[in-house]
Amino acid sequence: MAGKAVAEIDRTAARWLESLGQPQENRARDVALLRIMLLCAVAAALAAPIALTLVLPASLALPVGATLVVAVFLALVAATFASARAPAVADSLASADTLVFDACPGLSLMLDARGMVTKCGGRDRVGFPPVLQESCGQRLAELVHVSDRIALIHALDTLRQGADAASASVRVQGLYCASEGRQFLHLGLELTALRQPDGELSAIFAQLRDISADEALRREAAERVSEAHSAHEAKSRFLAAVSHELRTPLNAILGFSDVLAGEYFGRLENDRQKEYVGLIRQSGAHLLSLVNTMLDMSKIEAGHYELLAEPFGVADVVESCRAMLDLQARGKGVTLTARTAKGLGDVVADRRAVKQILINLAGNAIKFTGDGGIVTIDAAQSGSDFVLTVSDTGIGIPAEKLELLGRPFMQVQDGFTREYEGTGLGLALVKGLVALHGGRLHIRSTAGEGTVVTVTLPADGRGIGAPGEAGEASSVEFPPRLRNATRPAMKDVQDIENDDAAKAKIA
Repeated sequence: MAGKAVAEIDRTAARWLESLGQPQENRARDVALLRIMLLCAVAAALAAPIALTLVLPASLALPVGATLVVAVFLALVAATFASARAPAVADSLASADTLVFDACPGLSLMLDARGMVTKCGGRDRVGFPPVLQESCGQRLAELVHVSDRIALIHALDTLRQGADAASASVRVQGLYCASEGRQFLHLGLELTALRQPDGELSAIFAQLRDISADEALRREAAERVSEAHSAHEAKSRFLAAVSHELRTPLNAILGFSDVLAGEYFGRLENDRQKEYVGLIRQSGAHLLSLVNTMLDMSKIEAGHYELLAEPFGVADVVESCRAMLDLQARGKGVTLTARTAKGLGDVVADRRAVKQILINLAGNAIKFTGDGGIVTIDAAQSGSDFVLTVSDTGIGIPAEKLELLGRPFMQVQDGFTREYEGTGLGLALVKGLVALHGGRLHIRSTAGEGTVVTVTLPADGRGIGAPGEAGEASSVEFPPRLRNATRPAMKDVQDIENDDAAKAKIA
């Protein structure tokens, strides 16, 4: 019976301790302690009334003694287990906070409101310089590079003024390397304010991450951008210088070949000599045209292509271009026609640029149209814009090749199999000139059927930025890039908007 009673008492005590949250490993010891205290209480319950009979009547001694023993027993039990449980809970909470603090990536620091380091931890603590690993009791601002202290102090002051978070990039002196000397570690610093209930700043949680690799990539990217700009400027200067140097001998070649062809200083001996002189003249003219195109492209890329806007009749320019290219078209067996809408008045644009646009587009159309084909130049008015359309019945452009159009020195056919001569500069120059006018360029094409190129320019010249006007001059991207190049054939594949381009400026 006694054993069963003791076992029942132990089970009751164990359930009570479990409800209090007592750890399992300490429960057996606490049950034994309760058993001893209970036995002492039972003994006291027998001895206390007997002792009280000496000063109290027997009728009062028994209830007073029993009540006193029970009260003392319960007080002792509560005090014993409350004092044991409080440190355990506190230790558990403190242990959890430390685990979380040490599990944070990078280096974790706890700062007071003045920026003094009070605690140091973090998952990657060992990877940081010793000056940071052992920074407790030091001001964080004194540990970073002197030129970064202002940024750090500003971030701390931001938290003092009420912000919840702040960030800064700082450098800390790393380990000394004999080959590389003193090195600085680039760190990203994130600060979080910890406040009291009244909002006063009590502490600051700081997390530092090593961003040296990101900083190295940023520097490398900046260097690459600088090198690209330098190479672009060098290329433009080279093209301009070489083009200017080529024009002088080319003018001499053309002039003297004209003299020889005209037989001003004596007749040529035979027809073969005349043929060779004509070939020299033709090759020189082709090379001079290429040089002039390269010069124009260099001007546009450098932002120094000046447009001279003036009112003129589009019909005259269209007819002039047709007459200029008619001989070339007839030589290939191509019919070249020009149509101008009735009532088409003057437009405000750069006459030379518009003429060059038409010559390049019509010349390309003739070049890629076979014997018996037709090339048509149309000019019409559409609201406040005038529209130039050059269509042909030539070889067309495959849909997968459309995205290649407009890049300088790029042609649809590769350099080993292409059948048509040219450098691939014509369309790139056309796009640049159209964009400088604030116009739009659309290309529709079907392989084997033909191509339609539509140029839309503001009739009143509103898309041209006047040189010297206040504010930033209108700018265009050069070379313009095709957009939506994956659309099916016979769809618009480019729309160059003056507002979307921003590379080469009109001088």
